[in-house]
Amino acid sequence: MGILDRFKSHRGMQDKAKDMSDTAEKKVNEKTGNKYESQVDDAQQRAEGALGMDRDRPEQP
Repeated sequence: MGILDRFKSHRGMQDKAKDMSDTAEKKVNEKTGNKYESQVDDAQQRAEGALGMDRDRPEQP
């Protein structure tokens, strides 16, 4: 079992990662004056999707 598999199966880690992702998105948007808000949001969604944390998917046990 690889590290990403363990991450995908551990709910607490995913919640913390989402909080960190949201914080990073806010900081970047703050620093750029929201000039690149849509690109930052797209990048955040892609990164979370790659880690199996899609916000649009139903919650998994």
